[in-house]
Amino acid sequence: MRTAATPAPAAGSAHATTYAAYATRAATGIVEPLGGRTEPRLSAHLLPLLAEADLLDSPATWGSVTTPVGAFRLEPVRPGRDLELLTGWMNDPAVAAYWELSGPAAVTAAHLRAQLDGDGWSIPCLGLLDGTPMSYWEIYRADLDRLCGYYPARPHDTGIHLLIGDGTNRGRGLGTALLRAVADLVLGNRPRCTRVVAEPDIRNTPSVSAFLSSGFRCSAEIDLPEKRAALMIRERVLRNLL
Repeated sequence: MRTAATPAPAAGSAHATTYAAYATRAATGIVEPLGGRTEPRLSAHLLPLLAEADLLDSPATWGSVTTPVGAFRLEPVRPGRDLELLTGWMNDPAVAAYWELSGPAAVTAAHLRAQLDGDGWSIPCLGLLDGTPMSYWEIYRADLDRLCGYYPARPHDTGIHLLIGDGTNRGRGLGTALLRAVADLVLGNRPRCTRVVAEPDIRNTPSVSAFLSSGFRCSAEIDLPEKRAALMIRERVLRNLL
């Protein structure tokens, strides 16, 4: 199923009404996951932290990190330059099975545009290994995403989605090395972020295994509208231990 960051739904839709109600309840200090149980979180005195003009910072300024497989860095997507490459990746059957973005370039372009034309809380990036684009990442504010209705979000929780584009790069332990590298980049450059989170499809066992091997723990299984997901969390306080 598609794993891309999900913005607030379109106005007028049934889900938009539910989402708006969730946002309103958040201001009271008691919010209810869209799936049920009521829990206290994101209380009113914390909400100003979520309204900053600079919602996510820029991965373009984060620099590179040395990994066991080479130097890695994130570079924000430029559709005019990157659309053909990303469209090819999205049409790889192994990718399409979970992202559901196969088809012509217009499908990928629309997916990118939803983020690039948004308010800056989700940034699509290429992952460059020794200067070569080989993966696609979405770095997003999980506490501002639809996902926050399904787990006890904290201010500045930062989410990640990824795909490794070239099939020859899969199954060689790259996912583990790169997930650790990106989590380190997030935590090293976003001091207010205490946790990096992700929600891979529970059926995608190679992805779940890579998260576990890179210092994430499986906090829960959650039912999203399009998939059953493993909620993966990497804590800042355990950064140097796992």
